[in-house]
Amino acid sequence: MADAPPFERARDWFATRGWQPFAWQEATWRAFLGGESGLVHAPTGTGKTLAVWIGPLLDAIAAPPATPGLRVLWLTPLRALATDTVTSLRDASEGLGVDWRIEARTGDSSQSLRAKQRRQLPQALVTTPESLSLLLSYDDASDRLRGLSCVVVDEWHELLGTKRGVQVELALARLRAWNPAMRTWGLSATLGNVEQAAEVLLGAGRRDARLVSGDDHKAVVVETVLPESVQRFPWAGHLGLASLPRVVEAIARRRTTLLFTNTRSQAEQWFQAITLTRPDWEGEVALHHGSLDRALRGEVEEGLRAGRWRCVVCTSSLDLGVDFAPVEQVVQVGSPKGVARLLQRAGRSGHQPGGESRVLCAPTHALELVEYAAARRAIARRALEGRRPVERPLDVLVQHLLTIAAGGGFEEGALRREVQSTWAFHRLGDAEWRWALEFAAHGGPALGAYEQYARLVRGEDGRWTVATPRVARLHRLQIGTITSDGMLQVKFLRGGPLGQVEEGFLARLRPGDVFVFGGRRLQLSRIHDMTAWVRLATSGTAQVPRWMGGRLPLSTHLAAAVREEL
Repeated sequence: MADAPPFERARDWFATRGWQPFAWQEATWRAFLGGESGLVHAPTGTGKTLAVWIGPLLDAIAAPPATPGLRVLWLTPLRALATDTVTSLRDASEGLGVDWRIEARTGDSSQSLRAKQRRQLPQALVTTPESLSLLLSYDDASDRLRGLSCVVVDEWHELLGTKRGVQVELALARLRAWNPAMRTWGLSATLGNVEQAAEVLLGAGRRDARLVSGDDHKAVVVETVLPESVQRFPWAGHLGLASLPRVVEAIARRRTTLLFTNTRSQAEQWFQAITLTRPDWEGEVALHHGSLDRALRGEVEEGLRAGRWRCVVCTSSLDLGVDFAPVEQVVQVGSPKGVARLLQRAGRSGHQPGGESRVLCAPTHALELVEYAAARRAIARRALEGRRPVERPLDVLVQHLLTIAAGGGFEEGALRREVQSTWAFHRLGDAEWRWALEFAAHGGPALGAYEQYARLVRGEDGRWTVATPRVARLHRLQIGTITSDGMLQVKFLRGGPLGQVEEGFLARLRPGDVFVFGGRRLQLSRIHDMTAWVRLATSGTAQVPRWMGGRLPLSTHLAAAVREEL
């Protein structure tokens, strides 16, 4: 059967870029145009975004929407990915001649842009799970989102197995109730339980998901920095600076290197060590982790796109699909903690179709040599970790009940059926539902006597709504499932912000103490108004912040592979 002209238009645009669509990309386009939903599973850098995005564009070419409004909702787990995703989507849209407004809406979006979107949503919106829940909490949500033809969930493997993933499941159930023909597509890499991931994405009992596998045979080379003498190599520790000379040599041989560490404190110390070892690289080495100020991280990402950095020392903040030119080399310092994590990071080199991914592993102690060998064997046989989905988190359900009550209200029976259509709550019992509803309404038996917990009321028509507009306003300020220790802003006494450090670390410091953050030696001046005011330090022994996120166990798959290797 001959392809429709829009299909040829996509091939022609690929040709202008010097590309040719993969068979699995075209299979995704056909599945989308056939009204199917599914999951695209492919390694980093093989073209998953275009595999899913071209389908809605071809659909718009073949049958232009009769009215303006939101057609495609693109969910991303990180705000940092939104800008790059918008750029990629616009590039393809313009190339195929689809005149769509494509915008982002995240916590970083300006008030003017949000006001513009309140008046009229674009045809394609890139947003986060939290911002989607926020959209659902307004009275006009059903009118504004009723024209959706597709929802794309990017980096689904990062959301699966978390409460944020459950938040996405509940939001998708609400959107499907308004748009029964809406298609749902997920993008995932480095995942072991693909079939289950697709079922969780599409809802309980859905066995019709189209699973599309990309280039699973992308070459991955895992190399190890071997110590000159194992007898003199440490048997414990986590910094790995004994491997510094060999790593610096490897960085010098390549034009661009991403050096991954497992913790932010380790990244700070490796950045300091490299810059002290090679002072002639000043201005060519950068630092990137999640506690740095967004503007500082943006400068580093822009430098990666421009090819300005010789080396970027980073954490998992650059694990996901931040769009930059392929780097020549990836270095993993310390244990990869998981097979999929190592494969994901390796994919940052050769980040293009047909490219070879290479990762150089630098051990922090001798036993990690065994871990690298085990990970190499596991990658060769594609023994990747799965993500176990979360089941029945009632705290997320309570939050969702408040969101829907604020967004126009709900009828109890209809919402319960909607909630039970998700994988997370398909086994929700009567007692659990009743507890969640009572807790959302008045705080349950323990808090029912307190006026501030009287949040929902049931009208004469049986419909549950928020008790007052103030309840809705307060709820919108608290939407989300991300939790962390208390954080303090770090700012110069004369200058801009540097980022955030956990309160537990800064509370142990006294004015005049020196610590390392953002690649700088800083002297604490004072803590006031949830801000640590600092100046550049000229002397003194520097401490390095410790973040709770640094406590990482080995994955079950990697631990089993290590045992097998031993």
